[in-house]
Amino acid sequence: MQTDLQLDLSGLNCPLPILRAKKALSGMESGTVLEVIATDPGAPRDFEAFCRQTGNALLESSTTAEGKFRMVLRRK
Repeated sequence: MQTDLQLDLSGLNCPLPILRAKKALSGMESGTVLEVIATDPGAPRDFEAFCRQTGNALLESSTTAEGKFRMVLRRK
């Protein structure tokens, strides 16, 4: 999937991944795609809730071969 911006937030714990993603999304155009890489075990659940609350779309949530979490979001 083509993404417009990637954030590697490995090593950051809640709430920093959400806060950094929120800041990045605020500077992006509507419809653009953000890929987030995180190591916080709560990140997939946190991003699902974040998207539900903000109206952004969670297009993908998966685990990489390295055991990191990958979430792909589309800006509302």
